[in-house]
Amino acid sequence: MRLLPTGARARRWTVVAVAASLVLSSGAWGLSALANARTFQLFGGLTSRVETDERVVALTFDDGPDPAGTRPVLDVLAAKGVRATFYLTGRELAAQPGLGREIAAAGHELGNHSYSHERMVFVSPGRVAEEVERTDALIREAGYTGEITFRPPNGKKLFALPRYLDEHHRRTVTWDVEPDSADAGVGAEELVAATVEQVRPGSIVLLHAMYPARARTREAIGPVVDRLRERGYRFATVSELLALGGR
Repeated sequence: MRLLPTGARARRWTVVAVAASLVLSSGAWGLSALANARTFQLFGGLTSRVETDERVVALTFDDGPDPAGTRPVLDVLAAKGVRATFYLTGRELAAQPGLGREIAAAGHELGNHSYSHERMVFVSPGRVAEEVERTDALIREAGYTGEITFRPPNGKKLFALPRYLDEHHRRTVTWDVEPDSADAGVGAEELVAATVEQVRPGSIVLLHAMYPARARTREAIGPVVDRLRERGYRFATVSELLALGGR
């Protein structure tokens, strides 16, 4: 476990104690708000976007790998010359190891999205360790050798998960742009317009494109890349974006 200077430790625990006190005093609403917060957690590093003046953006894909959409997503990214970050679940990676190897071989970044994709709120430290470490092992088996960042299922985290990640020097990555949280009935053009409108320098875009029902999101990827490039943006993986922002 990392040791901070005594003064730094005291300041950090003071902040944590105050935050916990505020959350507990506000009851269930406060706990829900903390669990769902995209820009704050009680322990460790969390990034929803990187502060930078450079027009750079990270495309991230959650869930899978699933046969319905993985190769189409890889094909469009290859055609556009874009490297992205895939937050994969261990259970699906174990079921489709070949697809995981294809993602890594194409030069994309693999992130950890837990093993079971169950909400990691009010879970034990042992459960957290199992969910993270089983998936880490599968990511390494896929051939990915870079840093593995973590994205909580549904973005939810509370105490045990951030504490584990902090103790293991791991970063929580959320997002600041999510155009397709429920893309049923929404056309690809609307998804493109929503993405381009919301992106800022240093944005992290969350897309769900690998399941059968996400055809509209897959259709939107190419136009999103084209329009953002027209606005002067370039694309980076999450780790590259973090390095640009100096964490």
